[in-house]
Amino acid sequence: MNSSDLAHIVHEVLRAVTRGEPDVTTLAASLTELGLDAGTVGDIVDHARRDRAEVTRLRRREQELTALFSSARDLAEVRDIDALLARLVARAHEMMGTDVTYLSEFDATTRDLHVRKTMGAVTPQFQDLHVPAGTGLASRIADTRSAQWVPRYSEYAGGTHEHTIDDAVFAEGIISILGVPMLSDGTVLGVLFAATRQEHQFTPEEIALLSALADHASVVLQTANILTQLRESQDRTRGALEKLTAHLEARDRSSAVHQELVHAVLSGGGFTQVAHTLAAALDRRVTIIDADSFSLAASAAADQEHTAVSLSPDVRAAIALSRSSGHCRSVAKNRSVEVVAAVTAGELHFGALLLSPGSVELGPVERRTIERAAQVAALLALQQRAVTDASRRERGELIADLLHSSPERRRGLDQRARNHRLTLSELRTLLIVDVPPARRAGAERAAAGFLGRAGLVGEHATTITVIGSAVDPMAFANDLRRHLTGALGAPVLVVAPPRATAPDELPDLFRTAQQTVRLLTGLGIDDRAVATDAYAPYTVLFGANPQALQSFLDLTIGPVVDYDTRHGTDLLTTLRTFVRHEASPTKTARALNYHPNTILQRLDRLKALLGADWRQDEHLFRISLATRLDELRSVSRL
Repeated sequence: MNSSDLAHIVHEVLRAVTRGEPDVTTLAASLTELGLDAGTVGDIVDHARRDRAEVTRLRRREQELTALFSSARDLAEVRDIDALLARLVARAHEMMGTDVTYLSEFDATTRDLHVRKTMGAVTPQFQDLHVPAGTGLASRIADTRSAQWVPRYSEYAGGTHEHTIDDAVFAEGIISILGVPMLSDGTVLGVLFAATRQEHQFTPEEIALLSALADHASVVLQTANILTQLRESQDRTRGALEKLTAHLEARDRSSAVHQELVHAVLSGGGFTQVAHTLAAALDRRVTIIDADSFSLAASAAADQEHTAVSLSPDVRAAIALSRSSGHCRSVAKNRSVEVVAAVTAGELHFGALLLSPGSVELGPVERRTIERAAQVAALLALQQRAVTDASRRERGELIADLLHSSPERRRGLDQRARNHRLTLSELRTLLIVDVPPARRAGAERAAAGFLGRAGLVGEHATTITVIGSAVDPMAFANDLRRHLTGALGAPVLVVAPPRATAPDELPDLFRTAQQTVRLLTGLGIDDRAVATDAYAPYTVLFGANPQALQSFLDLTIGPVVDYDTRHGTDLLTTLRTFVRHEASPTKTARALNYHPNTILQRLDRLKALLGADWRQDEHLFRISLATRLDELRSVSRL
């Protein structure tokens, strides 16, 4: 055989060795037959096989590097973390050539592992697999921070088995599993797995390749964690900035409201401006009450001022807490009042601010605004108290002098009336308001609010005296009584003498009204508006001594009243009708629609009770007077 044939056979041997073809041994034997030394032929074959292994390794390395470069490029370009992890798992699945590849993320708090991305898995339970801390191969990898693999998972004895994990692995048909940790500065982020459905021995090259891909996955998770932290930090910063901005805006609004409230004090706007300013700032209905729960001002047009405000026990309790603490207080489960703030100055208590529920949330700044409004209201109350006390003293002195008959005290009344923007010649209508002593202060305030600057109101001789210019005293008395009854929520007696022809007649009219009040008090009448003329005859008799009135009634018609009470009869009505119809039995029977004999029988019974001479002129006059007074008393109590 010539050298050319020898070279060809050697070339074929080398190609066969390089390709790993099965006839290498035959070709090698051919070389030996051609006279080549067997040792030499063996060296050639071994060398060729080594070259083949190196070429294979280099090709694999080339593929690995290409894949790693692609992953690195993905890391630089892709912003979707989930998409990037899915791509990395898919690339690992392709390069490792395994049946199932998956990535489990590590929870540093619970030390559990959760399958986040899979490739090749077909069962739902495996795709959502959760590995508790300390169980399975995954926990061992996380604990040791090193690669772990098992040729047969069913025979794995390196950790605790958990039936849920085993069921998922067996359902997927997995036999061999390789897992490598995903680390970042020694911190476990997760585990990257490659698994086969047949028994497989994982080589160091495969472990190294999966480890390299796990490093890339670690970068992705680390980046995701950093981005999450950055987003959370950004959200916290944004939230803090929004809170700061809201706080500054609320503070600016509060400052503006406070300036408006101060302006209300300086400009004399009063409680009404305070209520409207606070209501506009906090989008709430605001009512300001005094210490006796009378409305001083309200932001809602429908709410009347100078009327009694009904406060529930929880609102009263909240006002008491606000008064003691100096801060506004919330009222739980109250539909009409959400927040109250006591109006105080030291130990003085002037009332409270009542705020209804509204759309604006009451934060610290808003609550401080309410407390500032309460302070401003306290300043207004102090200011108004000083003015009111001075005005009250002046008006009280003016009323006292108007009702005094001494010429010395009536000097200069015209000028003093002009000081109160009143014309003395027009002050010719006088009313007396009679209420229990505990209600006099409230009645005086309510009457002053009703009258305004159109007259004078003050306490004089234990009654509330009203002097105005109304043309019709009784209409004026009825209107005032309705207002006071609503404001006080209690009975009110208003007595109106005739209109004076001149202010000089006021002292006499006041004495007449006083006598009428004493008479009505003796009769037990405390809730009417009456004219003194209607009681003039009785006032002459009993106005100076109302205590004698009851004795007169008892002595005169008392036996009849007692008889009716004991026997359930109605002789008193017969007596009233008899005296009203000219002491005529016939007219009495006709008025009561009774037979005359029945009336005569009743008159005999009255004779037995009142005496044989009860129908004589003088005795009948006293009986007539007593029955009329008793009838007036009875009508007033209906």
